[in-house]
Amino acid sequence: MTLAHWITMAAAFGLVFAGSASGQKQSSAWPETAPPKLVVLVYQKFPLDKMAASGKALAAAARACANLDVPNSWIVMESVTAEPEFLSLDPFDSFAHIDKAFAAWGPIYAGHPELAKAQAQIMGSLVSQRTIVAARREDLSYRANRIDLSKARFMRALEVRLHPGRENDFAEAFQKLSAAYEKTDSDLYWVVYQVNVGMPSPAFFAFVPMKNLAQNDDLLNLRDRLREVEGDAAERMQRIAREAYASTESNLYAISPEKSHVSKEFAAGDPQFWTPKPQAPEMKSSPPKTTKSKPKHQP
Repeated sequence: MTLAHWITMAAAFGLVFAGSASGQKQSSAWPETAPPKLVVLVYQKFPLDKMAASGKALAAAARACANLDVPNSWIVMESVTAEPEFLSLDPFDSFAHIDKAFAAWGPIYAGHPELAKAQAQIMGSLVSQRTIVAARREDLSYRANRIDLSKARFMRALEVRLHPGRENDFAEAFQKLSAAYEKTDSDLYWVVYQVNVGMPSPAFFAFVPMKNLAQNDDLLNLRDRLREVEGDAAERMQRIAREAYASTESNLYAISPEKSHVSKEFAAGDPQFWTPKPQAPEMKSSPPKTTKSKPKHQP
């Protein structure tokens, strides 16, 4: 929803950087909840003493939008590791979709003061914000067509920054990694995005949606098996990591449904999580009435 300050730049440079997404397209088993073609990542940091209030403002904005016809959706996540921050993952089909959303938000804010107030509170409390647009790379992902984001409760995010001109090396390494995962038949699916605008490139993100934290144990237990099936490719992948990667950072986020705004079709994938019904207040049982017995007349 934090579109106004960056959409113009994204739309202007969209054609210049077009062509990031490539590889064989695969139809998703869950089209409404699949990883999007374009993702807008908005990292927001607030003062520690304003994190709670800012979180309430994000939730208030999401509630206000629940009854409005807004042009896009977003999934808000709270950091479990690293510095406290919120990460919003906004799905889009194209830069044209982003441009259309930008044009629609102005009149929405103007016509709904309560939403504009929540947004002003969010923007006024910010310490820093960075916005990144990235394109899906199916050819570097592992069974991304089987990912159902509506079932995710946590998101593991790997950020890889490369030295200039080493994109092909990164692609080789992740294609080998995907092939190794295929041999293990792992159910830990992941999707790769290539940065289009918003940060120094070349850079990539790999996202691993998780149903629970216990799946991190599965990742740890999978390491030895991966080394075994990688065979001779393991040494090549390590060499690429040493020579091509400028830096890597891996973090874990918890998905916050009350701060998110998703479509009805997306929420239908797990309605108890995304649109839980408010619990009815418990009725306190009244103590049984006691009647005082009149004293018997003594003759």
